[in-house]
Amino acid sequence: MSNPQYPNQQPYPSQQPYKQQQQQSWQGEPPLWAPYYGAPFPAAVKRFFKKYVTFSGRASRSEYWWWTLVSVIVSFILNIIISAGNAATSTSSLSSTPQLGPGATFGMILLVIWGLATIVPSLALTVRRLHDSNKSGWLILLGLIPFAGAIILLVFALLGPDPAGQRFDQPTAH
Repeated sequence: MSNPQYPNQQPYPSQQPYKQQQQQSWQGEPPLWAPYYGAPFPAAVKRFFKKYVTFSGRASRSEYWWWTLVSVIVSFILNIIISAGNAATSTSSLSSTPQLGPGATFGMILLVIWGLATIVPSLALTVRRLHDSNKSGWLILLGLIPFAGAIILLVFALLGPDPAGQRFDQPTAH
């Protein structure tokens, strides 16, 4: 599968037969349009932000799950800040509604900023993960189905790569 114009040039892994993709060793990261199988933690997070609103292409399981870990940890820490801020407040004797303290308010503001900053790229990453298993990105709309939709998307995110998913790749010309 070599290019007759450049006989010594090796194609990118997503352009090679699937067996060769799994055995390809890179001298550094693959290009952004290609999935990074076995991505280490820092590379996965860096690629998440570099592909901020890219809904085309594919994302490997490691890219997806490393970012999910980061997202869960940051959300957990922000919720601890909110809880700690709430623990320091008291309720008014005239009403039973709790008053948010400054720590909880600060935590809520950070949580809203975090959510707004990561919602679109997280959706894009999920679409790219669906593409890697040769599923349509529109299946992300299953997440709108209460409970069952989240389980279905979880199963799809756990699926391994499908060689037919290469149809979602859009290599950039060099």
